[in-house]
Amino acid sequence: MSFQDPENEDHHVGTRDLTLWRTPVGRLLVRGVRGVAQWIGPRWTLLLLLAVGIGAAVSLTVASAEVYEAVSDEDGIAALDRPALDAALGLRSPWLNGAATAFTHLGGPVGMPILAVCAVLALTAVRRSLTPLILTAVGAGGSLLMTVLGKDAIGRLRPDLQYAVPPFELSPSFPSGHTLNAVVISGIIAYLLVLRQHSKRARALTILAAVVFAFIMGATRVYLGHHWVTDVAVAWTLGLAWLALVITAHRLLLTFRNYRRERRA
Repeated sequence: MSFQDPENEDHHVGTRDLTLWRTPVGRLLVRGVRGVAQWIGPRWTLLLLLAVGIGAAVSLTVASAEVYEAVSDEDGIAALDRPALDAALGLRSPWLNGAATAFTHLGGPVGMPILAVCAVLALTAVRRSLTPLILTAVGAGGSLLMTVLGKDAIGRLRPDLQYAVPPFELSPSFPSGHTLNAVVISGIIAYLLVLRQHSKRARALTILAAVVFAFIMGATRVYLGHHWVTDVAVAWTLGLAWLALVITAHRLLLTFRNYRRERRA
């Protein structure tokens, strides 16, 4: 099997060319990356982008921790936590508890890696490219880093076990790792699929499926009493921010490859 990307297949989402940057900020970013690549070479530039991405992941997590600490009193956003838990308690039933538990296992330390590996293997085989493996590994690595840093920095307790549906979890609560991983992994898979889908309807359904998966994952964490709603809200925000950074890095790589081909032509 050859692992060489077809030159133009990842360049478009519908009619939009991902190597064309329409905003001034985007064009400035491209010029900066192009200048660095001409100075230190494409491989070192890729490593530099990865290092910047890791730094961004750390910064996002630290910033989220600071914001959480600033608003965690009863007058801040944490005032939503108890009402959300009370609402979840009012909705519980045996069959819904079982369904929510089964679904939340998909985002756990066993379920999510299995889903991710299956998706990566399928996409790698179909695309004959290592791009799915690289993007998913980078995305998952950043997601894991943000989860570990956030839990260590805040050390927030989960809702009391009397309000939780077993099996119980005892690690720190903030942020929700299940939710953060669901946003990032489903987002990257959706992005990779959308790049090769020609139908607007197919692209819309793919994006909708990723959004629904990530939303339900977060909702089940609150429903089961395993997380406070603010843990989930921050995880959604962090996940979307990290996903945007990974996709931007991929677009920059596509842009630079296109630039090199044009120079050789």
